[in-house]
Amino acid sequence: MKKPVLVALALAATAGVAHADILSLRVEGHAGGAGGTGLGGGQEASDAAFFKGATGATWGVLVGLEALFVEGWVEHHQYADQDDFLGTWTQFMVGLDLDYERFSGPANEEARKKGDPGKRTGYLEAGLGVGFGVGTGQQVDPPLDASEVTDRGFVAELRLGAGFYVANGLLGLGVAVPLSGGYFFKSGFANDESNQYWGAQGALLLVVRGKIKIK
Repeated sequence: MKKPVLVALALAATAGVAHADILSLRVEGHAGGAGGTGLGGGQEASDAAFFKGATGATWGVLVGLEALFVEGWVEHHQYADQDDFLGTWTQFMVGLDLDYERFSGPANEEARKKGDPGKRTGYLEAGLGVGFGVGTGQQVDPPLDASEVTDRGFVAELRLGAGFYVANGLLGLGVAVPLSGGYFFKSGFANDESNQYWGAQGALLLVVRGKIKIK
C-alpha cells in the first residue's frame, strides 16, 4: 500500500471515531420550536392531540445515563406561543445512542504513543428510543398529581444532531432534530377508545450539552 494512502487512513482514524464510553452522564439544555398533530383514533381526542395544541416555542432539559451505546434518559419540555403558556411534556426513555466525535489529534508525539486522540472538537449524533410520557395543559404545580395530567402515552423517538465543542472540549453547542410519534390517552377511562389517539411531533432545538465520562 502506498504511503499517501496510509497517511490518509491515519488522518481519518484520528479525525473522528464512533464513540461510546463504558458509562457516561449527559446533561442538556434545549430551546427552539416544535409542532405536532393528531393522526387518528378517537376523533375528538385526535383533534385535541397534545402536540397539536403545544405548537410553538419550547425549552427544557434532558438528563441521561449511557452504558456503551444504550442510554436511559428523562426529558422535560415546556411550550408556549406569543399569547399563552401551552403545557409541559415529560418523557422517560431508553434506547440506542451513537456519537461520532471529532478530535483535534494528539498534542505531541508522546501523547500519540499513549493513544490520546486530543481534545474533542465536534460531534454527530443519532439516537432511537422508546418510552412513556405525560403531558399537562398548564404549568405544573409540584408535586405533579393525576389531576394535572391531560395526556399520557407510549412514545418512539428518532433524534439526529450535530455540534461543536468549546471550553477545551467540555461543553457542546449544537442543534438537534427529534421526531417522535406514539399512542396516547386523554384524561378519562383508559378503556374508552374515544379518549385514545395516534400523534406525532417534530422539533428543531438549539442544544447546550455536557457529557461527563464516569468510567
